[in-house]
Amino acid sequence: MISAPVSRVARCLFAAMVTASLAGPAVVAPAQAASEIKIVVNKQAITSVDLSRRVAFLRLQRQSGNLQEKARKQLTEEALKMQEANRVGAAIPDAQVEASFQRFAANNKMSTAQLTQVLSQAGVTAEHFKNFIRVQMTWPRMVKARYGSESSSTQDLVSKMLEQGGSKPSTTEYILQQVIFVVPQNKRSSSYLGARQGEAERMRGQFSNCSATHDMVRSLKDVTVRDLGRVLQPQLPGDWKQAIESTKSGGTTRTRQTDRGIEFIAICSSKTVSDDVAAAMVFQAENDDGAGDSADAEKYLDELRKRAVISNR
Repeated sequence: MISAPVSRVARCLFAAMVTASLAGPAVVAPAQAASEIKIVVNKQAITSVDLSRRVAFLRLQRQSGNLQEKARKQLTEEALKMQEANRVGAAIPDAQVEASFQRFAANNKMSTAQLTQVLSQAGVTAEHFKNFIRVQMTWPRMVKARYGSESSSTQDLVSKMLEQGGSKPSTTEYILQQVIFVVPQNKRSSSYLGARQGEAERMRGQFSNCSATHDMVRSLKDVTVRDLGRVLQPQLPGDWKQAIESTKSGGTTRTRQTDRGIEFIAICSSKTVSDDVAAAMVFQAENDDGAGDSADAEKYLDELRKRAVISNR
């Protein structure tokens, strides 16, 4: 699977910044005052230094209005988004963020050292930019995973990709089964959960292939097998994605506790595919940032706000 680029949002915001920064003299950031906690989002602190960097970032975007308030709002929302991403296991890994940072520098005819210098001189810093990139890459995928998207047909997406000069990418196709050792809410004691996990681990140890799974559970009590069928890599749910990707074909993931009980995923098979459906899925996951501004995205964010404990100081 080809790696995800910097989001179109990030590219648009920073194209103007780099042009302005390279065209004129460097803007030297003022010396930072002692850092003070200004916002707490679910026990995560946002400091005066964080706010000053975001204000500098907004200035580079040539935004107007009350930049302090805009910075407070943006950083609060980004904290909520990344907390949720970490909760469901959907955060973009450091390697992808670094790759996007490097591509951004190369696309603007700079080395990463030069880009880091430009950002530091402007008072933004490379670290702040990378955190911004991570949110921009993570949030649209989370919205799509939760609400789905039917906005573009497979043929339209593939045509769009080819028009932009891309070749048809490949991805991994998985055939999956989900095994659930059900634990009712009224039995969720640590001892009962432990016993169920022991049963699940014994089944994992005896697992041979997906064709035998249904027979294996017939003698077990309150165990469900769900045939998930064909799932392409970009479709993998965030909370299972890393575990599935790191498990060999014919194996099972480790068990994990969920609101249903104790579960694991069996990887019946996996292979690299390059058909139109796979190409469309990869292209949409990597290039369509529209979900970040959609009604579904705002609905999701509003839910996070309502559950959050936010303190402004």
